[in-house]
Amino acid sequence: MKHTKGSIEVICGPMYCGKTEELIRRLFRAKLAKQNVQVFKPVIDDRYGGIFKISSHSGSEFEAIPVKTSDEIKAKIEPNTTVVGFDEVQFFDEGILDLATELADSGIRVIIAGLDLTFTGEPFGVMPQLMAVAEEVSKLSAICMVCGDLAYRSQRLVNGKPAHYNDPIIIVGASEMYEARCRNHHIVPKD
Repeated sequence: MKHTKGSIEVICGPMYCGKTEELIRRLFRAKLAKQNVQVFKPVIDDRYGGIFKISSHSGSEFEAIPVKTSDEIKAKIEPNTTVVGFDEVQFFDEGILDLATELADSGIRVIIAGLDLTFTGEPFGVMPQLMAVAEEVSKLSAICMVCGDLAYRSQRLVNGKPAHYNDPIIIVGASEMYEARCRNHHIVPKD
């Protein structure tokens, strides 16, 4: 079943807000509608023991193709594909913007999930541009691990203390390294 028009949907927010869970939910619904679905993820995301699947923190899974670059994705898109999902899109190169636009322009529904902010609270990679060209943006919230308010930021921790502003941006990890935090309790030392 081919779509009458393509689109770009972006699901974003901090760690532990349910981005991948929502991506998987939309992908399962597309499969139920007899859509041909392909999902791609960055090869560096090997959390939860499965390189050939995307997995949510709650345990939901969906088959995925690990890739290094957006050019590699383009070469793997099958001709009958009608829905393309990308997880952890913030880790892809800038070519993902052109690829997502090209896919949507050709009638494919593109569903993207990723962090919109780095642990420093700054825009992450190509996410701002993807959000700008998307037909739909869903910004999800988590719960602040300090006060229980809504959280929109990811706090990186090193030995239980906030990571320094100059620490590397990309470190793939889970609960031992990150917490969801509200603006008030998000701390990034710069000195």
